[in-house]
Amino acid sequence: MDTLKAEIVRKRKLIEDKQLVDDSKTFFKRSDLARKEEEDYFRRCGYKIAKKEDEPSTSANPVLEMELTEEKLPMTLSRQEVIRRLRERGEPVRLFGESDYEAFQRLRKIEILTPEVNKGLRNDLKAAMDKIDLQYLNEIVGGTEPGEVDTQHDLKVLEENTTIEELEPLRNTLGTGDDNGDQDVIDKFLKFLLGVWAKDLNSRKDPVKRSVQGKLASATHSQTESYLKPLFRKLRKKTLPADIKESITDIIKFMLEREYVKANDSYLQMAIGNAPWPIGVTMVGIHARTGREKIFSKHVAHVLNDETQRKYIQGLKRLMTICQKHFTTVPSKCVEYNAL
Repeated sequence: MDTLKAEIVRKRKLIEDKQLVDDSKTFFKRSDLARKEEEDYFRRCGYKIAKKEDEPSTSANPVLEMELTEEKLPMTLSRQEVIRRLRERGEPVRLFGESDYEAFQRLRKIEILTPEVNKGLRNDLKAAMDKIDLQYLNEIVGGTEPGEVDTQHDLKVLEENTTIEELEPLRNTLGTGDDNGDQDVIDKFLKFLLGVWAKDLNSRKDPVKRSVQGKLASATHSQTESYLKPLFRKLRKKTLPADIKESITDIIKFMLEREYVKANDSYLQMAIGNAPWPIGVTMVGIHARTGREKIFSKHVAHVLNDETQRKYIQGLKRLMTICQKHFTTVPSKCVEYNAL
């Protein structure tokens, strides 16, 4: 009984502290209690709650002007990040007469009221181009001295100290039964080609880099590098599937020999194969037919297995084109010689 009385006294004191009842009012609405608790919550989080003067205090939906005070929460985001987040939500980056801190306050209010943003599916190339654009935006905001060469946003160069003369003798070790050695050579050569491509893009003049075609070329390199990350991870951990390793070993060997036509044939054999049913159909009817024994899982096109595999196979083809462009040979051994 004493516990019940203590609970009643506690609740009565809580209601009196919230100023829901007084001498002239002996009852209150539950909506008023919920509003008071909501105001207390925002006050504890550091927000100021302002009500319109012409609005009665008994309203169930007061206007909450949630503004962060500078002494409680300083501006923790850069101006570029505030602009990016506002644009993602379709909001203006600056209102009339608004300071950078006020824009940051508005962003925080929007993120609290609508925390989830459905970005949907995005194109990989579009995401890479957005990253390049953001780098140039940061460069413009940061500023550079006239005549100064800005290299902070250049593409990363892998295997910078490696030369093609060092790699060409390694073709004799490929396909000799040393699986770990083969995967090391594949990893080194593919990173070398990415580095050659990056050096070529970094050597362009600044106006060319900033053009639409220049940004597209940089974004394509970034996309290819992200596509090849799963392949590099498998090569580093020595977990590359045997059939894929065998095909890539042949491709790398032909590329080091500058036999680009044979390398392209090996690539097509790996990517789409020559099976009559490349998507893996093994039962085409209730009766046995001629050539059915040729339909096995090993003939299934690797490019159709999964999205990750398709991406690094596509990235490998781009590096084959880069290799043919930078390390030329006679036209009869090249693929689409006049197109490069």
